[in-house]
Amino acid sequence: MSTTTPVYLEIIDFIAAGTTPQEVANYRPSPAAQQRVADLIEREQDQHLSPDEKAELEHFMELEHILRLAKAKARLTLSLG
Repeated sequence: MSTTTPVYLEIIDFIAAGTTPQEVANYRPSPAAQQRVADLIEREQDQHLSPDEKAELEHFMELEHILRLAKAKARLTLSLG
């Protein structure tokens, strides 16, 4: 994950590739993406984010929230299946 590629694109790529309920339930961002988000959060606490970095973090957090909802739905689908 490069610092020039927004970290949230990894989630978008996952969704765009097509998934199954099992893949959604098991999805985790890559270690590089997790580290990037951790770095952005740490720097945000010190108020050292550029506007682009702040937007990157906000977009990631929005997608992460949607993904959590999708995971819950996928797990429900799997448990009923």
